[in-house]
Amino acid sequence: MQYNFDEIIDRRDTGSLKWYYTDDTIPLWVADMDFKAAQPILDAVEQVVQHGILGYTKPTDALYDSIIKWHGSLYDLQLTKQNISFSPGVVPSLALMMNVFTEVGEAVLVNDPIYTPFMSKVEQNGRKLVLSALKEVDGKYHLDLADIEAKIIEHDVKLYLLCNPHNPGGRVWTIAELEALLAICKKHNVAIVSDEIHQDLTLTGHTFIPFLTLAKGYEHNVVSLTSMTKTFNIAGIKGSMIFATDEALVKKISQQQHLNDEYELNLFAYRAMRVAYEQGNEWLTQALNYIEANIDVTVQFLEKYLPKIKVMRPEASYLIWVDCSAYAKDDQVLYETLREAKVELSAGFKYGQEGHLKMRINVACPRVLLLEGLNRMHAALGVTATSS
Repeated sequence: MQYNFDEIIDRRDTGSLKWYYTDDTIPLWVADMDFKAAQPILDAVEQVVQHGILGYTKPTDALYDSIIKWHGSLYDLQLTKQNISFSPGVVPSLALMMNVFTEVGEAVLVNDPIYTPFMSKVEQNGRKLVLSALKEVDGKYHLDLADIEAKIIEHDVKLYLLCNPHNPGGRVWTIAELEALLAICKKHNVAIVSDEIHQDLTLTGHTFIPFLTLAKGYEHNVVSLTSMTKTFNIAGIKGSMIFATDEALVKKISQQQHLNDEYELNLFAYRAMRVAYEQGNEWLTQALNYIEANIDVTVQFLEKYLPKIKVMRPEASYLIWVDCSAYAKDDQVLYETLREAKVELSAGFKYGQEGHLKMRINVACPRVLLLEGLNRMHAALGVTATSS
């Protein structure tokens, strides 16, 4: 079927985190899409309700098969039922991994900039946060492998939290980059947890490589985290997966999950996950085409009307990382200036020191809303541009 991604669905007064405003602010911030979910998923959820009994539910063999087939066919990631654990979300899984791989007080390395919970969960769980800044070359981020190894040695790092595809920069790390990182971590016996939640949103011309496919001989120290929720815009259902292929590691993860009874999903999540992987590909293909067109629109608009903004074109996802340093000198002032113009972006300083005077734009919305948001950005910053 043909989906209509231009349809505007009013999300105000629904409890939506993204659309919490009481005015006409255009939200281009938190990472969910303003697109109706795939019809097979909506039908499946409705069928669960119509059945009428919303009781305790466990994952079925058909669900496991759908996960195994999706990841095997798209990414050559060979999984078995035993390799798959369920979790309420990737962020809870990041916190869980602190207890799987480290002790209180030990060092955990993350890149800067990075999705905020990578930093907050390390510190909230009593671990030592170590940052390695990404290097920006030719408009995109690169891993600073020399700095990563130096920080590992200096701080006796036990765990590396990787974000692939990267949020907020949109990089899809290449196989050469991932293999170089793996070699460093193996050399110093550092565990690797790879957040791969944006994997299915990889854009044209780029190839996503699951870290586990490279980890032969080091599987006891590698875990991947992913979910169908970002892919199919069903984040409110809650549900994610933990992939590990080493038997002893799987057992340790299970033991940690059972400490807090965080190993089950609700019946809607199980059902939606299975149907998404079995029948969601048509919707996803169309959504990605629309998103790529929105990325083009955004890049072209900024080049024409706010040319001093430096745009980091994403290789995956619907999030665009932009450098607004030519238009402001203070992070809070930049954020508030845009909010006063009734457009909200994600403030870059929340992603680490390297987010100074940067913003993250979510373009996964009907084009008319995106253009209105961009015009408000121009109204807020354009005067500054012409006077600078």
